[in-house]
Amino acid sequence: MGHPPRLVATDLDGTLLRRDKSVSARTAAALERVSAQGAQVVLVTGRPVRWLAMVYEQLHEPVPAVCANGAVVYDPVADEVLRADPLAPELMAEVARRLRAEVPGVVFAVEVEDGRLMRHGEDWPTHWNSDHPTARLVTAPEELLSAPAVKLLARSTQDPDVFVRTVTGALAGLAEATHSSYSGLVEISAAGVTKAAGLAWLCSRFGVTAADVVAFGDMPNDVPMLTWAGRAVAVANAHPAVREIADAVTSSNETDGVAAYLEELFALG
Repeated sequence: MGHPPRLVATDLDGTLLRRDKSVSARTAAALERVSAQGAQVVLVTGRPVRWLAMVYEQLHEPVPAVCANGAVVYDPVADEVLRADPLAPELMAEVARRLRAEVPGVVFAVEVEDGRLMRHGEDWPTHWNSDHPTARLVTAPEELLSAPAVKLLARSTQDPDVFVRTVTGALAGLAEATHSSYSGLVEISAAGVTKAAGLAWLCSRFGVTAADVVAFGDMPNDVPMLTWAGRAVAVANAHPAVREIADAVTSSNETDGVAAYLEELFALG
């Protein structure tokens, strides 16, 4: 990449955001100056649409987002979902059946209505987002999986790495499984739905190719996007699987690693 990239794609948690979920003044300024140079900034997150307001409040301008690990592409200016690729109810029922057979005590939650609402069963731990105003308790187990969902969340007390491997094996070919947390939470999407697929779709709308993209991430759910992008940058605090495939490593999310890299790449000085 002799010239600066035409598009900057960045993960949020653990990458752009500090541990307290804040966007530093330095980071917000770097993104604004990159945009001023004509590059498109895109947020690419496992988080649902409903969670983005707190990020947009801290940025100088709203930028498009690829949410729910690629299942939803969102335009904040029009407050419009441009694309959604949900899991069908009958597919989720089969996923749940397979996982219950493999993992005793596995529990589920879903992101529905393009990720604007969360639904969970009675056994879902209360501290896992279920205290959010858009979360709803569903008492009938069959009702939980009765509507299309952009993401199915599975939680277990198993060792996280073992749980991820178990889920991936059980769902081979049926759905995508990934994780962005160091606890026993696995995020399940429709087959072919990844951060890379969602970002590639949005890039095609902008007329941007993978070679023109620099992407930042920290967790395994970022790996498809990072391997797709022309330039892949891991933050210093990234999971080993991310550092291994990155073209470069910047400083940590706590020390504005994304901003530091962009300042140099775009000669923001």
